[in-house]
Amino acid sequence: MSYYNTDTRKVLSALCHGACFFSATVFSIGIPLAIFFIVEDPIVKANAKEALNFQLTVFTWAIIGGILTIVLIGFVILAIVGLFSVIAPLIAIFSVLTNPNDPYRYGLIFKLF
Repeated sequence: MSYYNTDTRKVLSALCHGACFFSATVFSIGIPLAIFFIVEDPIVKANAKEALNFQLTVFTWAIIGGILTIVLIGFVILAIVGLFSVIAPLIAIFSVLTNPNDPYRYGLIFKLF
């Protein structure tokens, strides 16, 4: 069984989930994607996959909300997505920093990876 550095695991896992705060840039997907392919730690890989799924879910709902804005109901969806895209990653970062040996799992997201 391989040994993985807990501090490195915490930082990389938090970085995966924290990348969503760069959602207007390619870093929100690029950082977890790069970490997924570079790092061998299975917990960090699982957190990177979860962060990618989360970001793709947020992008999908933002597009749907943007389209529905024409009908005015989209503002509600965009507000919910906005709150979700800030609160959920903060909870994930706290979770991976306090419990680095378990990957964090978001609720209510599409599992594409």
